[in-house]
Amino acid sequence: MAEVSGAEHRDRLSPLLRPVRAGNGFEEALEQILQVIRLGLVADGGRLPAERELADRLGVSRVTLREVLKVLADQGIVESRRGRYGGTFVRERPGPVGDGSAAELRRRIARVDVEDTLRFREVLEVGAAGLCAAQGLDEARAARLRAALDRTRDAPLAEYRRCDTLLHLTLAELCGSPSLAAQYAAVRATVNDLLDCIPLLVRNLEHSQHQHTALVEAILEGDPDAAAEVMREHCAGTAALLRGFLA
Repeated sequence: MAEVSGAEHRDRLSPLLRPVRAGNGFEEALEQILQVIRLGLVADGGRLPAERELADRLGVSRVTLREVLKVLADQGIVESRRGRYGGTFVRERPGPVGDGSAAELRRRIARVDVEDTLRFREVLEVGAAGLCAAQGLDEARAARLRAALDRTRDAPLAEYRRCDTLLHLTLAELCGSPSLAAQYAAVRATVNDLLDCIPLLVRNLEHSQHQHTALVEAILEGDPDAAAEVMREHCAGTAALLRGFLA
């Protein structure tokens, strides 16, 4: 295969690789690189731009970029090669024949309008966070929210997604709108179906946990603007991962 020059890489990838927002650097960098690969802009067996160039174009540190590349390597999407002609290369993608997990993924996605689900989820979650902070929580309800946050902190990896769901459901219930809570429960079931199709990433879970803590603090401090902004950023991080893996 002919080697793609750095200038050709820049021209081909310039519409897709752009500086990420500071709040979701890992997730959005992962989304963008996955999009480049899914669109075939770097062919099977082709080399991604050098780490320095990728980090500069995405506006992330080399440490964050290496975490992204490690996730992609762990998922069998890229591989790292050493030596004079080394770098990060896109692995050949297996065909769908006999791939039960790929077939199940296609079945799940076919039934879901992913973008509509993600937008509706964001509207409900941002609204619930702002309502909780604006109206304030009494001691009992504040204790429920803290307990739900604590469960996510203590959860083993296999239990994290369930505890994460319970935290978000608790927040929806505490906002004081039974209708919103019911709608959120429905959309969260769909979101979880999508999340089950992508890997659990420790780096992302650590980031989510920081956001959870900031969110609960903003709610308990009665700051609706901060609570809404943290939740909006949190939803955007999850959306970036889902778009990256499922697009």
